[in-house]
Amino acid sequence: MKQNKKEAIALTYNAHEAQAPVVIAKGKGEIAEKILNTASSHDIPIQEDPSLVHLLSKLEIGESIPEELYEVVAELFAFIYQLDKEAGKKT
Repeated sequence: MKQNKKEAIALTYNAHEAQAPVVIAKGKGEIAEKILNTASSHDIPIQEDPSLVHLLSKLEIGESIPEELYEVVAELFAFIYQLDKEAGKKT
């Protein structure tokens, strides 16, 4: 029986520096766990989407996401923005 390894991709986006979000970290297994733990320890929201992770895993670190993923990644960033906004109201 094949065991699936956890996989993680970290993105960043700065409209002043790049036209599209950029992959800043990616990994499987222990590296994925470190990415997730780092995000969690810095209160960075984590969104689980295996299909998106699969597509983004084909990119290299430092590479911008392709245009065909703009919409789905924009939805992800909108979700994170809303979480940040709601968290700001609670503090």
